[in-house]
Amino acid sequence: MARVELQPLPPEEAIAFFRAKHALRSFDWGDLWQAEHAAAFTVAKSVGFDILTDIRGAVDAAIADGSTLRDFRQRLEPTLRKKGWWGRQEVIDPVTGEARQATLGTPRRLQAIFRANVRTAYAAGQWERIERAKAARPYLMYVTAGDERVRDQHRQWDGIVLPVDDPWWQTHRPPNGWGCRCGVVQLSQRELERRGLQAGEAPPVATRGRSNPRSGVVEQEPGGSEPGWAYNPGVAPGAQLGRVLADKIAAM
Repeated sequence: MARVELQPLPPEEAIAFFRAKHALRSFDWGDLWQAEHAAAFTVAKSVGFDILTDIRGAVDAAIADGSTLRDFRQRLEPTLRKKGWWGRQEVIDPVTGEARQATLGTPRRLQAIFRANVRTAYAAGQWERIERAKAARPYLMYVTAGDERVRDQHRQWDGIVLPVDDPWWQTHRPPNGWGCRCGVVQLSQRELERRGLQAGEAPPVATRGRSNPRSGVVEQEPGGSEPGWAYNPGVAPGAQLGRVLADKIAAM
């Protein structure tokens, strides 16, 4: 009898989330802020270079086909080098008109692009499934990678159980920063009891004011998340956000 091997299905929700994003060149990651990154695909320092479509295609393949970071780098690096988007170069900031030394493509930069986009797409796709299943499984538990690389604040959140609809998840649903490997596990009441767990209250959140140097707007950010990461990528952007992005796209 022939052996049947089951292959994992592509994460349809994550693919749909990523493909729905607007493509938008930017000079600085702060040109888009928090939930704007859920509605737009951008790469800092892409202004003035024809590389955004190439990088977006490689990210799409990573999400849809399960390409590895190594595959991602091997696919992109020759193209980016050929198009001149590599290493340290002098570039012009379109906001200030100033010439600045900036890092364009590097192996480390490609790693950051890969991980940020793949993890947020998977988080958004998982959130769609969470919403569909919350009647039967109404709780989420915050989980970390459980090693020495976990941030101290994230380690304190490890094991916290809250209802899916708790507002805390709107600002602290992982990832909560560059390289964050945290996640959530959805649980039913019976699963909570089996694990000896119970839902608690959201941790107190101290906010801090931070001026976005690109816009000059002072943002109130919750503690524990790196600047610009205090949003849930799975919450669909509203009409107002769509208009903001349309204005930014028109201005580029």
